[in-house]
Formats: sequence, C-alpha cells, structure tokens
Amino acid sequence: MVAPLSAISVYVRGSSVTTLVRLAAVVTAEDLRLVAQVCCRALQPYAEADWEGPAGELEWSCRETLAHMLSALAFYAVNLVRRSIEPRSGGQTNDTLPIEVLLDAFEGRAVVLAALVDAAPGDARGAHEYGRSDPAGFAAMGCDEMLVHTADIAAGLGAAFDPPRDLCERVLARLFPWAPADHDAWATLLWANGRAPLGDRARLEPDWVWLSVPLEEWNGEDPNR
Repeated sequence: MVAPLSAISVYVRGSSVTTLVRLAAVVTAEDLRLVAQVCCRALQPYAEADWEGPAGELEWSCRETLAHMLSALAFYAVNLVRRSIEPRSGGQTNDTLPIEVLLDAFEGRAVVLAALVDAAPGDARGAHEYGRSDPAGFAAMGCDEMLVHTADIAAGLGAAFDPPRDLCERVLARLFPWAPADHDAWATLLWANGRAPLGDRARLEPDWVWLSVPLEEWNGEDPNR
C-alpha cells in the first residue's frame, strides 16, 4: 500500500521555480469506475431537468458537455488500446439521445476504459496532444474529464457535486504535479483546470495544460507559467 499523499510530499527544484510535488498512488482502473459512479449518482436525479442550458461557464450546453465526456472517454480508450503514435479518433457521441441513455453510456464507457487500463502493461503508451501517455495517465485523464465536466453540468443544473478528496488528490498528483498542496484538493483541481482562482492564485488562462506523459518524464517545471 502506498502512503497517503500528505505523508510523502517532497520538494523538487525546477530550472526556474521550486515546486511542491505531491507523490501519490497512480490513478487506477478502480478509480475510473468509482469516479463514474460518483458522477452518475450526482447527475441521474436531474435526468428530467432542462439540459439545454449552458454547463456552468462553458459555451456548451449541459447535454453537449455530457456528450463530450463520452467522446473523450472513447478517445482515451482507442488511443490506449491502439498504442497510437499520433492521436486517433474515438468518434463522436450522438447528443440527441435521451439523457438517461447518455448517462448509462457514460458509465459504460468509463468501465470500458477501466478494463483497458487494467489489461495494459505499465509500459504501454498511447497518443495524446500533450504527449504519449501511460495507462495511469489515461486513467487520470478520464477521471479529470468526468470530475470537472460533471461539476460544469452540475452548475448548469443547479445540482450539488462534492467528489471524494482522495480521488481528487490522486488525479492532481498524476496530471498536475506542480499544483499547490496547501488548499482543498477539489478546489485545487478546479483551479488546475482553469475553472476558478485558488486563494491568491489567479484563474488560469484557457490554454492551461496537464502532464499526459508518464510522471517520471516530468521536468519539474510548471508548464502553465
């Protein structure tokens, strides 16, 4: 068992800044399944609501954002299983389907990605626009996609969404190792995804990025500076 995140924090000096790097267990297939359940449980009571309004501050509607999540999960699954060198399309989701159907497909696609993450050897790689990722990276990207866009949809529907902090910590540690460790993990994850300021840290610009390549290949710097 890997020690809790807070127990194994270390400082790493990059070329220009000293960054607090939080090392935690890799994001796993089980995390994908759990995040999908958490997100669906938050959204299913609102299946009969109006999903045509904007998802939080996004230009997409709640319906379009849900369809985007499904497409993103398929994209990650396709590129992991094909061991792609360049990003390969996972196809687009039909956003005219009933919300109940889309929510069921949402959890189903997360389970498919989880199965592929489980089956892939640790040295497997697949393409992403930010660099070729490993199974833990694809699991983390899938979790981030679901968590943050569920928050967008929840904001649009007036729903509550408060995910488990240990999940947020693991996603942060894998995708945003440069993120500060002195705030609530969910608030930090939203900040890292350009959704909100964090304490005295300004909201990130829309061109923020995450670390898709394996964590051991990170150069220790914050690419969003």
